[in-house]
Amino acid sequence: MNAWSRTVVFCGLSLLWGVAQAALDIGETAPQFTAKVALAGNVQSYSLHEELSRGPVVLYFFPSAFSVGCSIEAHEFAEALDDYKALGASVVGVSRDDLETQKKFSVQECRGKFPVASDADQSIMKAYDAVLHFRPDYANRVSYVIAPNGKIIYQYTSLNPMKHVSNTLTALRNWAKTGMVQQP
Repeated sequence: MNAWSRTVVFCGLSLLWGVAQAALDIGETAPQFTAKVALAGNVQSYSLHEELSRGPVVLYFFPSAFSVGCSIEAHEFAEALDDYKALGASVVGVSRDDLETQKKFSVQECRGKFPVASDADQSIMKAYDAVLHFRPDYANRVSYVIAPNGKIIYQYTSLNPMKHVSNTLTALRNWAKTGMVQQP
């Protein structure tokens, strides 16, 4: 099955069965984690706690590196990275793909602009209830915005990759203005 077919199957199944919303909701404390990430093809350590000390974090989960939808989403995050930085935020992606795959994905699809973590044991996905329920070996497409105090200020779940960037940017802008986020 090619990448396009996988995306169509993911989207079709989500329409048939519905996609459960993420269990972590606005106001909850984001689970802390450390992981190996790839950034521009280089492996480094990532700590959510350390990154939050610099500002808000957009944490997004994606099913599979190099699938059509995940590549589209990574391109959109890369293109919007200056907008995130202007709001003091950083971006990190997470999937179950191994580190060698993430190294390539970080260069080709993320354009070397933000890190992607390998969560082969799915511990991060499980902590954030971001496992795709009808295909538990994959992450669901879930985006979280986490404030520097560690609280979740926004979450969005949809297998459609098209609104994750615009929704998380809107949430960050609202938070920057009011200190609170309302659903877009």
